[in-house]
Amino acid sequence: MTSPAVPDRADSVIDADVADLGVNFTYLSSAGYRLALVAAHHDLADDKQPATIRVVYVMVAGPPDTRVEIHVRLPIDAPDLPSLADVSFTAGRFEREMQDLFGIHLTGHHQPARLVLHQHWPDGWYPMRHDAGPPPSFDNETESYPFLTVEGPGVYEIPVGPVHAGIIEPGHFRFSVVGETILNVKARLWFVHKGIERLFEGRRPQGGVELAERISGDSAVGHNLTYCLAVENAAACTPPHEAQVIRAILLEFERIYNHVTDLGAMGNDVGFGIAHAHTMRIREQLLRLNARITGHRLLRGGVVPGGALVDWLPDATTLHEIRADVHQVVDIMLANATVVDRFTGTAVLVKDDATQIGTLGYVARASGLDIDARRDHPFADLYEHLSVPILTDGDVMSRFKIRVAEIDCSIELIVELLQRVLPGDYRSAFDPLDGPRHGVGLVEGWRGTIAHRIELDTHGNLSRVKIVDPSFFNWPALPVALAGDTIVPDFPLANKSFNLSYAGNDL
Repeated sequence: MTSPAVPDRADSVIDADVADLGVNFTYLSSAGYRLALVAAHHDLADDKQPATIRVVYVMVAGPPDTRVEIHVRLPIDAPDLPSLADVSFTAGRFEREMQDLFGIHLTGHHQPARLVLHQHWPDGWYPMRHDAGPPPSFDNETESYPFLTVEGPGVYEIPVGPVHAGIIEPGHFRFSVVGETILNVKARLWFVHKGIERLFEGRRPQGGVELAERISGDSAVGHNLTYCLAVENAAACTPPHEAQVIRAILLEFERIYNHVTDLGAMGNDVGFGIAHAHTMRIREQLLRLNARITGHRLLRGGVVPGGALVDWLPDATTLHEIRADVHQVVDIMLANATVVDRFTGTAVLVKDDATQIGTLGYVARASGLDIDARRDHPFADLYEHLSVPILTDGDVMSRFKIRVAEIDCSIELIVELLQRVLPGDYRSAFDPLDGPRHGVGLVEGWRGTIAHRIELDTHGNLSRVKIVDPSFFNWPALPVALAGDTIVPDFPLANKSFNLSYAGNDL
């Protein structure tokens, strides 16, 4: 075992032996880096090396924006990977994902159960490998998922889902309860594994935009911008300043309309329907503005590799009016004793748990974590005056108030940026790329930091796209916040206060 490699620049790659993986990972973690992404690759044999499973760990820190990759190669016939689960909860979940999709064998993992593929998926078939072949028949379709059983006087179970009374995608929750108090919750996701990462493979970089915009429908700008940044990072392409400004504006509009929606939805979950009605009115106003800006109510089409384009931009007066409208609704909600009582002290996620789990976005900031990719990993010099609101109580009320504060910050930022750009089409030349190349994109989407890593083959086509929605990090925090003091009737409220994406998680 050797000493850890020390990054010598802001964007470094460390080729590590398997035996040195833990040393390098621990060193970077102690130096303030966090794990943003882990991507497995099935590299076919060529003139230089035999077929291998290559695992890439992307570690990031900032400000200043610093990124380090650790690459480890495993033999295709014995892909044994020493687990990092004992030192990183997040690494352990990425490892289980790779175990399911690439057939990597984990050594030393304390919980090596399946994560992505359910029990009826056949053993020995790994869908992300090039030699996977067509899917075989499903087995064990009646086998139950091994939920933790909580026993004791008065304990009973409540199953919720996977099919819900709404248009959300499926997810199953198993509650162990005494009276109305939740003792334990287990979330079972990945009911709709779409294989979207494989759908990118073989496309030209420009051909990945439509997929990126549809990874999670309410994060069209966030995911597409992250993807475009990764492509531009690989191509060493810098979009025009005007395009960077437009991208930042679109990102904040996406943040505002989603946060407004959540404010009302949380009110609706405690029976305060009038707040929900008014936020839906404001949301509709915002969606109509979106449609004028890019031609699409969810802001699709505004970001492209090498640039950005918009048809129209609102004026500051319109934005100030929206802000005043939001605050009027918020004031009505916080003047209601029932709302305040149901929000306060409900589903508390303490800072230590939020840190250990690796939470991101408003979930993290409501629990006292000072993390925001706009400041820590800026894609342009536009965030010098950004104010990142932080609260510490970690309850539903904190997650509500963080959204209110972020709406204010977003409107202030947009008003400032509107002075720097006019509507139009701003792009740098983006020519076909020769590979192999790789690039990473990091963006503070409205739920939290989104990460994409792309690789291009020798012909400049996409050979691998790894996607990480912040929901992948935040889903494990929801059961932790629910367990102990939360009552069953508050589950919809707590769930909405996290508002995690099934689609962004179940790739």
